[in-house]
Amino acid sequence: MKTLKDFERRLAVSVLARDAVQPLFDEAPQGVLGDLDRRPEPGRASGFYAVPERAVPGHPRVAAGNARSAGDTGAFLGRAVGAVPPADEDRTSVLVNRGRGSAYRRGFLRRRKVMAALGAALLALTVGLVTVLLTGGASWPASVPTMQAEITSACQNPDVTSEPGQINFACAKGTQQILWVFALLASSGNPQFSDTKSGRMGLEPIAPAQGAEVAWSLNLHHPYNAMNPIDSLEVAARAINNIIGGASTIGANGDPSVQPGLESNPANCTRYTGSAAVTSEPGFPSVCRAPVTTAAQQAALVADVYQKWAVGATAQNAQAAAILFGNAGNPGNPQVQAILKNLSQTNL
Repeated sequence: MKTLKDFERRLAVSVLARDAVQPLFDEAPQGVLGDLDRRPEPGRASGFYAVPERAVPGHPRVAAGNARSAGDTGAFLGRAVGAVPPADEDRTSVLVNRGRGSAYRRGFLRRRKVMAALGAALLALTVGLVTVLLTGGASWPASVPTMQAEITSACQNPDVTSEPGQINFACAKGTQQILWVFALLASSGNPQFSDTKSGRMGLEPIAPAQGAEVAWSLNLHHPYNAMNPIDSLEVAARAINNIIGGASTIGANGDPSVQPGLESNPANCTRYTGSAAVTSEPGFPSVCRAPVTTAAQQAALVADVYQKWAVGATAQNAQAAAILFGNAGNPGNPQVQAILKNLSQTNL
C-alpha cells in the first residue's frame, strides 16, 4: 500500500511539473508580437520565431507552419521571450518588412542637398532681379571694377593716412569710392591719361613733380611712375587725406611747417560734422572733433576735396563728384546717368 501511495505521489509531482512548463509552448500569444503571430503565414517575418529546433532537447518535431528539412539547423520552433534569431534570418526579415534604412537615408540626404542648391540658386536669382529693378539694368563703366581691384591693393599701404593727423577718408572701407570717382571724372579711368595743357598724368592725374613729392612720404619705390595705376592711386589717397586733415612738413630752413586742411576750419567742421568744435595740438593741424557720418556730410566734404584736387574744377564738377560718390551702389540713378552721359561725350 505504501509503495502504491509513493507511486501516486511521484506521478502527481510529474504532472504538476508538466503543467507548469506547458504554457511556455501552448498559451496564446500576447501583445504586439501576438498580433503579428496571428497574421497569415506569408506575411509573418521569420525573425519573430526565435527558438531554433536544436535548442529544444527531446523535441524532434517542427512547429506547424515552419517546416524545415531534416538537415536544416536553422529551423524554428515556437517563440521564446528574449531569444535572438540567426543573423541571416533577422536581416532578411528586416529588409522584407522595413526596407534598407541606409538607402532611405542616402536618398533623403541627396534630396536635401538638391533642395538646398535650388534654394541658393533661387535666392541669387531674386537678388539679381531686385538689383536690376533698382538700378534699371544700368552699370558703371567697365573701368570701374578694374579700379576697385587696384584700390584694394593701393590701400594696403599704411602710409596713405595723413600725417600727423592720421586721417584716412580716402581708403576707409565706406568711403574709398572717392578714389575711383575722382579718377572717372579726371581721366575716365585711363591709367595712361596725359593732359599736355596742365601737365597732369596717370589714373589720378597729378603733375609728376607733385606725385614724386607725395611718393617720398609714402615710402614708395623710386622712381615714382605716374602711369602705374597702383602708384597713382596711392599718391592720390595720401593727397586727398592731406587735403582733409592737413599735414606737417619740415621747411627748407629745418623748421616744422603746419599746413592746415579742410577740417582745420571750424565753419567747414559745422558742414561736415554738425559741430564747429576742433581739436588742436602744437605742431599739428587742427581737425574736426566730431566724425563725418551722414551721407549729406560726406557729400559736402567730397565736393570740397574735389575742388582742391582738380585744378580749375567748377562747383558743378564738384557737385557731380558728390553725386557719383553718394550713389556708388546705384548707377541707375537718373543724376548718375546724366553725368555719365556727359562724360561719354567728352572723356569716356
